[in-house]
This record gives sequence, C-alpha cells and structure tokens, in this order.
Amino acid sequence: MTAPRTLVVRLDSAGDVLLAGPAVRAVAAGSSHTALLCGPHGEQAARLLPGVDEVLVYDAPWVGLEPAPVSHEETRALLTALSDGRYDRALVLVSYHQSPLPVALLLKLGGVRWTAADSEDYPGALLDLRHHRLPRRHEAEAALDLARDAGFPLPPSDSGALRVCDPPDTTHLTGPEPYVVLHPGAAVPARSWSAGRAARAVAALTAAGHRVVVTGGTGEKDLTARVADDHALDLGGATDLPHLAGVLARASVAVVGNTGPAHLAAAVGTPVACLFAPVVPAERWRPYGVPHVLLGDQHAPCAGSRARRCPVPGHPCLDAVTDSAVLHAVTALGGGPDTATAPAGAVVPGRASGTERGASV
Repeated sequence: MTAPRTLVVRLDSAGDVLLAGPAVRAVAAGSSHTALLCGPHGEQAARLLPGVDEVLVYDAPWVGLEPAPVSHEETRALLTALSDGRYDRALVLVSYHQSPLPVALLLKLGGVRWTAADSEDYPGALLDLRHHRLPRRHEAEAALDLARDAGFPLPPSDSGALRVCDPPDTTHLTGPEPYVVLHPGAAVPARSWSAGRAARAVAALTAAGHRVVVTGGTGEKDLTARVADDHALDLGGATDLPHLAGVLARASVAVVGNTGPAHLAAAVGTPVACLFAPVVPAERWRPYGVPHVLLGDQHAPCAGSRARRCPVPGHPCLDAVTDSAVLHAVTALGGGPDTATAPAGAVVPGRASGTERGASV
C-alpha cells in the first residue's frame, strides 16, 4: 500500500507549532509527503520542524489575538491549495479549549479524503475520526495520542522530545563565553514579568556572576533595552526565529515566560526556568522534554482564567517571584557560577516513560 500524502494542521502561534513537532514527525514516518498548514505567526516555526516537506499558510479568522477578517479570496486560495495538494489524510491539532470543526469543513471542501481531530463538539460528517483527548494531557502528548490513533505511531527510535533542524551558529551575536538567556516578552502580557521586575532579575543574575543575554523580537527593542540596561547583552530585534534557536541552543539556561521561546529552548535541549502564570494550566503547557523549573504562584487568583492581561493588581503571580528563587532555579538547572542550594524538588526532569513530573517554586 502506498504511504499517504498527509496534511497536519496547527493554526496558532510559533509555540503551538513547536509543540506539534513530535506528532509531525510521527506523521512523516508513515507518509510519502507531509505538509503543515499553519497561521502566519507559526510559519517560521513550521519551517524549522524536521519531517515537514511543505508549508501552507492560512490566516484563519477564528484564530489569534487579532483575527483576520473573513475573506472569500483567502478562503478560495486555501481550497485551491488543498485541492492541488491531493492530500489523502489530515490531522487537525487544536488546544484543549478549541474546536477543529471550522478548518475540518474547509478540508472537506478542499477534497481531503479523511480527517481526524480531538473534538468535544459533535462533528457530523466533518471528521472521519472523532478523537477524545485524555484528561490533563500535555499538548505535545495529546497531539501524539491523536497521531497514533490515526495510524501514525511515533517510531521506536524517536524519543518524542521537541526538536528543530540544526540552528545556525550565533557566536558572532553572543560571543563564546557561557551565558544565561533572559527573554522578558510575551505576546500575552499576563504571561511575562513587568519590565521593571525583569530588569531587577537581570541585575541580580549579573551580580551573582552570570553573563546574561536578553532576547526579544523587533517590536520589543524598547523592552529589551530597559531590561538589559548596563548589565547584559541586548539582542532585542537582532534575531529571527532560527537565530533565536541558535542563541538558545548555546545558553546554559533560559529564563522565559510561558511563550514560544520557552518551547524553542526545549526544542534545542536547553533547560528552562519558566515564569509560568497560572492563567493556563501548567500540566498542559509547561516546557516539554527538558529539565525545567516553574517559577510563579500556580494557585494565584488568576488561575485558569485564560486572561491576556493580569486581572490582579501588581501581577503578583509572577512579579512576586524573588531574585533568590530565580538564582536557585538557574543553579538547579546547571547554569553558571551561583552555588546556592536549590530548593528540594524544584527541578523537573525531561520526558521519562512518556510522562513528566515536577513542582513549582
């Protein structure tokens, strides 16, 4: 039997696309051709994933913080691309709170023969496999579960960790000396430190003997300049996603919120001290497959709210994290000269026997 031409759909952010990576590799192992349909914010990440032969981009009007308007022209272009692709199968990957049915309808209209997705909503004729994710499942593992039950098991030789293609050498940006990356920004402000709190953390890390590199996108130059100040190397706006992967790959530890660079750090094997606001559950979104520490009050009043901006004055779930806790976390993860004793149970190992274990600080 000829291996199918398969389309994987993940329409959200770069971090979401990176978490889909293990499932994409599982699909690629059982397909003659593997395409990934993503949104514009996920395109760079999609092009970094091993196993992807083709990337399609669609700005879906039901996705993102500022959704695109509904467009007949864009929808027709997508249907044409789907028809031209002659895909035998499709897997629609969505987060636990999202519906796969809008894109499943477009896949059917575009001629995709068979579609699978997790869906709590009744799919009618839109899904050939209506899958139900296990409760409390990490997003990466939920995607792998769907791939397996759709006939695409992960090969035994594949650990299932996040992975990207080899990033470029970035020593011309960072210099050769060991360093800790601090990435202060996030697309959702509730998931990051305030600028002043991040700046104080950089100063504390530097005072403890760490060399710090501050990273950020082109729209975050003012933020990274304030956070780096005179204490750290400021790479705000200096890296696209492949070069950010290179900077993270050579870091001893990354200090970052629950945002795309946390998953990029995991994909290049770098331990993560994750500033994790509990607006979404850590069990589903924590750094996957690498040693990490969760920093932040996981029982704060904002827990489970999915708030984009912190609803509690002073942003206490993250801004109340102490410099001592940050230094302990970096030390526990193997970063640099600080020799303070880390709190017991703070380090979360990487993926073991398909599960993750851990604690928060």
